[in-house]
Amino acid sequence: MNSHKEKNIFSSHSVEAFLWILIVLLNCTRFCNCEELEDEEWAMVGRKGSQFVVNSRPFYVNGFNTYWLMIFAVDASTRGKVSEIFQQASSVGLSVCRTWAFNDGGWRALQKSPGVYDEDVFKDDRPLGEGFINSNQLVILDLDVLWMLQGLDFVISEAKRYKIRLILSLSNNWEAYGGKAQYVKWGRSAGLNLTSDDDFFSDPTLKGYFKSHIKTVLTRVNSFTNVTYKDDPTIFAWELMNEPRCLSDPSGDQFQAWVEEISMYVKSIDQAHLLEIGSEGFYGPSSPDKVQFNPNTFAQQIGTDFLRNHKAFAIDFASAHIYADTWISSAISDAHLQFTKTWMESHINDAENALNMPILFSEFGVSSKDGGYNDSFRDTLINTVYSTLLSSIKKGGGGGGSLLWQLFPVGTEYMDDGYAVFLSKSPSTATIISLQSKRMDTFNSLCSWRCHWGCKKKKEFELFMHAEM
Repeated sequence: MNSHKEKNIFSSHSVEAFLWILIVLLNCTRFCNCEELEDEEWAMVGRKGSQFVVNSRPFYVNGFNTYWLMIFAVDASTRGKVSEIFQQASSVGLSVCRTWAFNDGGWRALQKSPGVYDEDVFKDDRPLGEGFINSNQLVILDLDVLWMLQGLDFVISEAKRYKIRLILSLSNNWEAYGGKAQYVKWGRSAGLNLTSDDDFFSDPTLKGYFKSHIKTVLTRVNSFTNVTYKDDPTIFAWELMNEPRCLSDPSGDQFQAWVEEISMYVKSIDQAHLLEIGSEGFYGPSSPDKVQFNPNTFAQQIGTDFLRNHKAFAIDFASAHIYADTWISSAISDAHLQFTKTWMESHINDAENALNMPILFSEFGVSSKDGGYNDSFRDTLINTVYSTLLSSIKKGGGGGGSLLWQLFPVGTEYMDDGYAVFLSKSPSTATIISLQSKRMDTFNSLCSWRCHWGCKKKKEFELFMHAEM
């Protein structure tokens, strides 16, 4: 990446350097108040047009996924892995983590059955396991549920300690950790006549169950920090669902109605945080000229619609995933790289021009189980994602960042789905991630240089200018 000899930006490349600086200053003036902030306040992430901002300054993201943090945080024997992964992520400059804020039914469930949990119960001093009755409902104080919420409390408090923000996903399209299938099982147990897991998106009772879960999480008071989740700037954004699909309605009408209703419900509780859908990014019936960018024809028949869905009033930014090895072919080839670049460029262009919002590529990776896989190809894929984003960022575009799927610490190999990245075992990958983090941090800090060219970050600026992209 940066193997060439250092260049003098004021020699033969002075014109190029001048243009770079001009781009920097023009983009900077859109955000900053020209103040040097050595210790920037831990404020809410917002957005301004097609960029993320913090304190009116740009906030470009280099981040990762680790979905199991809440589950590990419950048990004292595994809780240390939560701190360990945050420490490792911080060491390479990663600033955002996406993780689950759901576990519906089953083992160590966060939501063991549908219902509204009274926040007073979680503060009650009575022995664990006793019930509590108020004028509206019966709430059972359950040890596992309490511990699970405290587990999520711990995840959020540790994230802040390592200066990492969280995207918290509220449900799952897939059956892992319950998902929409579990809501349907609860509905059938209650006597509802449900025919498909997709009834999750339309049945009023099931939507009521999900809204109860949303309210429980958003109004939770963190037992470690005493900060209500909806007021905590450690949370970057809420995500409605991981990779939603509604195969029973290829028109997309059913899912669109759900997005509009549920997103407005979230905003009725929390107007401070950003909100996203969790979409894979497939183009649908509303944009027939765009379906050519889909990886296959099936992608336009799953009931989601990238452009239409993200025009919902309460949605703040777009999301898309990148899995060429799943969508195109499990055999590694250069076609994966070309698809990745074209897929990203199309979505960035749409985010800027059709949606006027940032886009976050919130999952991307390649599996070690693919035919022909090697670590060098993984590094090349990661570089392709990073360089495509940098091309957008240099123009002040809508490419807001990316989240690698997925980062694991040593000792969790038994959970590896093929996509796990162990930084301590992959020094070349760690170096690529670290360099991208420095570039993101550089862009996020440019405002201070506009007024203080002699500041201590000058060396970082020079490194950034010299590094290949």
